[in-house]
Amino acid sequence: MTTLVPIELIASKIYLMRSVKVMLDKDLSELYGVETKVLKQAVRRNIDRFPADFMFELTKEENQSLRSQNVTLKRGQHSKYLPFAFTE
Repeated sequence: MTTLVPIELIASKIYLMRSVKVMLDKDLSELYGVETKVLKQAVRRNIDRFPADFMFELTKEENQSLRSQNVTLKRGQHSKYLPFAFTE
C-alpha cells in the first residue's frame, strides 16, 4: 500500500538557493525511505542520465548558512560531506 506524503511536508523541505527551488539530499532520501549515502551513490553512478542543472553540491558557506537557519538540528545530525541540492 502506498502512503501519500502531505504536500505541506514536502513544501517545508523546499529551499531557495542560488535563485532555484531545491530539496536537500537528506530530505529526499527521507521521502524515498533510503539512507542519504545510498541516494548520493545512486546519483553519482548514474550522473550521465540527468541534465547538468539537475543538482549541485552546496558550498561550505551555503551549508553553514542553512545549518544556522535550522536551529532545531540535533547534535550529530550533520554530515562531514557537503549536501547535494536537487532542483525541481
